[in-house]
Amino acid sequence: MVVTNHPLASAAGSQMLLAGGNAVDAAVASLFALTVVEPMMVGILGGGVAHIRMADGRHVVLDGLSTAPLKASAEMYDCLSDEVGRQRDVRDRLNVVGPKAVAVPGALAGWCEALARFGTLSLEEVLQPAIGLAERGFVTTPYLSNCISDNVADLARDPGLSALLLVGDKAIEPGTRLVQADYARSLRLIAKQGPAALYDGPLGKALTDFMAANGGLIEQADLAAYKVATREPVRGSYRGYEIVGPPPPSSSGVHIVQMLNILEGYDIGSLGFGSADAVHLLAEALKIAFADRAVATADPAFIKVPVERLIDKAYADERRTLIAMDKAKSWSAGLSGGESADTTHVTVADAQGNVVTSTQTINGLFGACTQIPGTGMLTNNYMFNFDPHPGRALSIAPGKRVFTSMAPMMALRDGKLAFALGLPGALRIFPSALQAIVNLIDHGMSLQEAVEAPRVWTEGGALELEAAIPDSVADELTARGHRIVRMPRVAGGMNAISFNPDGALTGAACWRADGTPVAISGGLARAGVRFTI
Repeated sequence: MVVTNHPLASAAGSQMLLAGGNAVDAAVASLFALTVVEPMMVGILGGGVAHIRMADGRHVVLDGLSTAPLKASAEMYDCLSDEVGRQRDVRDRLNVVGPKAVAVPGALAGWCEALARFGTLSLEEVLQPAIGLAERGFVTTPYLSNCISDNVADLARDPGLSALLLVGDKAIEPGTRLVQADYARSLRLIAKQGPAALYDGPLGKALTDFMAANGGLIEQADLAAYKVATREPVRGSYRGYEIVGPPPPSSSGVHIVQMLNILEGYDIGSLGFGSADAVHLLAEALKIAFADRAVATADPAFIKVPVERLIDKAYADERRTLIAMDKAKSWSAGLSGGESADTTHVTVADAQGNVVTSTQTINGLFGACTQIPGTGMLTNNYMFNFDPHPGRALSIAPGKRVFTSMAPMMALRDGKLAFALGLPGALRIFPSALQAIVNLIDHGMSLQEAVEAPRVWTEGGALELEAAIPDSVADELTARGHRIVRMPRVAGGMNAISFNPDGALTGAACWRADGTPVAISGGLARAGVRFTI
């Protein structure tokens, strides 16, 4: 089973499985294909997290997140606000658009390391679908066209992206064949030279030359110093399930376990999905997690993250006693510590029992809206994920990894994998993954229902509700003190795989993206079988 947020990327992964590759081969092929067909979401100059479960039961988290350039500093931006939801606003949007928003890329290194350590096919083999899509082109979906339309002003500032994605001052129409010849050549170079093409080769030189000429901070020393980090996952328990997710600098493992510990003290299932009580409890748990996250969850090489305290059920008990069912509260951190908009996700399982759930991004839609001339590579705007204010756990420091909300999660029951899931959506990722886990375990939803169900989100300010949540529930939440904001969607397209007791797999993707599960069944003839007449 391969589930991604574009049918052509799911097809690329399935080709690897049909060719005898494993889940890691398929995931990497899908991610490279996504850089072509979902250029607004993911790229080799981005970063991400891969959560891998091998057939023997080992869990490994590969952290390919971006890092701040060595020339970056805590004072590099002029901050405009300290208001919840606007803490990252800086003058001239320099942490959003343009070269100063770009962090050191980790995606290519992460994918190549995953393939080298855990895959079975060559880099050249897994790159073939992406190269073909870039050279021959693919048909633009309405989703891609709409994303371009939403960012026309920023894309128009870059000559390469303007020529590629715009016709005049409008987005290319759905149905347009999008060919990316420059990017195809870059992919062929990577197939020949491996990650060195970027980290110590011509693609890296193109990147650093562009940065030097346009006020960016990335130099060759940054690329040479970049390393993928191998991390042990965070583990928790919830109503008989083991919950497994990535550790800091990712927020998901720690804070999903923390929130589940809080919710475990309530009979969530009996409250009913989408009821005012159920949504109120989700909102309060989210606010608690975000309050603690702001002071405690960052790059563990720079900040001592109190993981054991955060995931301790006794700490959840302390926080839970402060929740009032009839009133929304403002929360501050319960301890002291020693991001942006868009991403993509793939979930893959093979017949041998290897599973990959991986979230990758260039951060905002189209990243920094800047393309490296002659290469087709889009830059990330990962610097937005740092807190631009000095003196905080999430402040900028040279070489510091960005913290992230990515949530490539897995859950086990009695030692056997039950489901794996993830999604894009920046700060809304891990709260949405939490809700899917609650949907599956507490509300008994099917996998498709769980990924598509209406979502809510807050980090302490307004409580966002998707349109499908009834007005009567919104009114009751308003009466409890929540400031309600209606949203057409919260976070992006979730995809997931469930592992059934009989060995069958179920794949699901939701309406919030071009998600497509591709399943493979059947197989080769039994040993000794031949055709006879």
